[in-house]
Amino acid sequence: MNLLRFLSRDAIASVVVFLVALPLCMGIAIASGVPPAKGLITGIVGGLVVGLLAGAPLQVSGPAAGLAVLVFELVNTHGLSALGPVLLLAGALQCLAGVLRLGGWFRIVAPAVVSGMLAGIGILIMLSQLHVMLDAEPQASGLANLIAFPGAAWEAVRQVNGSSSLMAGAVGIATIAIMWLWERCRPASLRFLPGALVGVALVTWVSSGVALPINRVMLPDDLGQAVDWIGWQGLGTLADPSLLVAALAMAFIASAETLLSAAAVDRMHAGPRSQFNRELSAQGVGNMLCGALGALPMTGVIVRSSANVQAGARTRLSAILHGLWLLALVMLLPGLLQSIPVACLGGVLVYTGGKLVDVRAVRHLGRYGRTPPLIYLATALSIVCTDLLTGVLVGFALTLLKLAWSASRLRARWGTDEAGGVELRLRGTATFLSVPKLARLLGEVSPDTHLRVCIGQLRYIDHACAELLDDWQRTVRQQGGDLEMIGNVAMSHRVEGRLRRRTAPA
Repeated sequence: MNLLRFLSRDAIASVVVFLVALPLCMGIAIASGVPPAKGLITGIVGGLVVGLLAGAPLQVSGPAAGLAVLVFELVNTHGLSALGPVLLLAGALQCLAGVLRLGGWFRIVAPAVVSGMLAGIGILIMLSQLHVMLDAEPQASGLANLIAFPGAAWEAVRQVNGSSSLMAGAVGIATIAIMWLWERCRPASLRFLPGALVGVALVTWVSSGVALPINRVMLPDDLGQAVDWIGWQGLGTLADPSLLVAALAMAFIASAETLLSAAAVDRMHAGPRSQFNRELSAQGVGNMLCGALGALPMTGVIVRSSANVQAGARTRLSAILHGLWLLALVMLLPGLLQSIPVACLGGVLVYTGGKLVDVRAVRHLGRYGRTPPLIYLATALSIVCTDLLTGVLVGFALTLLKLAWSASRLRARWGTDEAGGVELRLRGTATFLSVPKLARLLGEVSPDTHLRVCIGQLRYIDHACAELLDDWQRTVRQQGGDLEMIGNVAMSHRVEGRLRRRTAPA
């Protein structure tokens, strides 16, 4: 009985996920600079293969906006033929990471870097898809798209009489407006229908009815025609160091996005928890297969996964069935997909990219100090101004600098004890980086002083600071002074043995 109950729930949920995934698979492919059919192939593989092997049974995999920028740069620089080999290697690296049980390490990325990465990706997608909404080709970089857009928009307006660019722009804007209105005004009985599907369906119906002369999705009648099998010659291109770097970046970003999504999905339901290493290996298998087929890379996608959970899915069958529905539609009704305006999918991606730029994330990060929002902004702007990998590395570097600064920060203030003696109260961490500051403070003390150093609020003291205190004590003893340590602090056994004899209990 439970099996039948779960089967009915999973079947209903799979339809909801299919409706969410359909426009996104094609839209992300267009944003990546590849034919829409390749996005559909990735969605099918993500459902039928990864859905079966996944360690996160309620997570749904498919092409993700987070990798669209990386793929666009790769295809623009090295050509479409480079995508398959790079993706094959990236998938193999994911499989290896899963076998070596490295899944948990991909979740240590600082939230500020992840949010900044998504915001930067969202901005780049918006800048490129604004051109797609005008039936124009996007430029090679975010800044180039930003600079070129005013001219493209003015050209569309100037040629208002019969301008296909202006009509395409109207189609894109209408799609965005419908999605926005649907999210806010949809009736409760139709909440399962995603705004992207409603916008695409309505705009496609109207634009086809009035026969607007705009670009529409180009799909082969046979999906097999979109498959570009990788050959030995393609594998030989991996000798190019830049492609190896691209594979490493793709594997890392896809893995981090997948496992962060899996952790978020776990918080949405009370069912079995995700097995991160198994999920990582399943993603690797899926990406290797997509690489062999010449399709887009995949990740676990939070939008489709959250729709899956909210629709009542209970097992992995929902993700598998959604892949089956995608395959059936492409095989049986390709003409229906070929009537969709390209500008309509561009509008879907502009709306999706805008949601990735989450202003609330900045306010949330601000609760933890001024540094996380700065890392967020620096990561996002670096991605927009340079490229995805450079932006992420900038975020990592800033996070490590913040960690190093916090770990080495020593705060000190003078005080007096109950008897009127001199006290030096230390807080934070006393490491070799703090030696100059501590030496300056000790230099302010008269050599004939009995100095009490309170270390109870230190998190750690290393051998360099311990040696400095030891040397200072030996020096002042010859002139009538002394040093007394008050409190306990974490330290190595060797340092602890050196200081124990002169450290009094707090």
